[in-house]
Amino acid sequence: MSKIRITKQFSFETGHALYGYDGKCKNVHGHSYKLSVTVIGTPITDSSNVKFGMVIDFSDLKKIVREEIVDVFDHATVFNKNTPHVELAQELKNRGHHVILVDYQPTSENMVIDFASKIQNRLPSEIQLHSLRLQETESSFAEWYASDNL
Repeated sequence: MSKIRITKQFSFETGHALYGYDGKCKNVHGHSYKLSVTVIGTPITDSSNVKFGMVIDFSDLKKIVREEIVDVFDHATVFNKNTPHVELAQELKNRGHHVILVDYQPTSENMVIDFASKIQNRLPSEIQLHSLRLQETESSFAEWYASDNL
């Protein structure tokens, strides 16, 4: 049976700031992120299975990505917890804001690595994460491919 890739797309709004950066992105700002998740597998061949012909049910993939990424990062502000931004993060939290502290600089590149790990940990063993594309602006995105990370 052929291997098939399927892709599901997601959107979420997230703020961040890049501590120590020498440009505008050192300031707290936000993006309307678009995340494309591509998995690869063999379609189910058991005709008695309700998911016959599917690699993975799009709704099952959606559940994983929503729980691990979208519901967590949507309308949150992300800061590197190993920087003085932790003080700003605490102030925002005290005022009722949703803040995520990560152990990396919250660039698209690092976020897509983090997202890949979170998604891979939730996929069924017969399904592999093929790639992620995290679009930060209309013209800028970061991509992660499993084949580049063997």
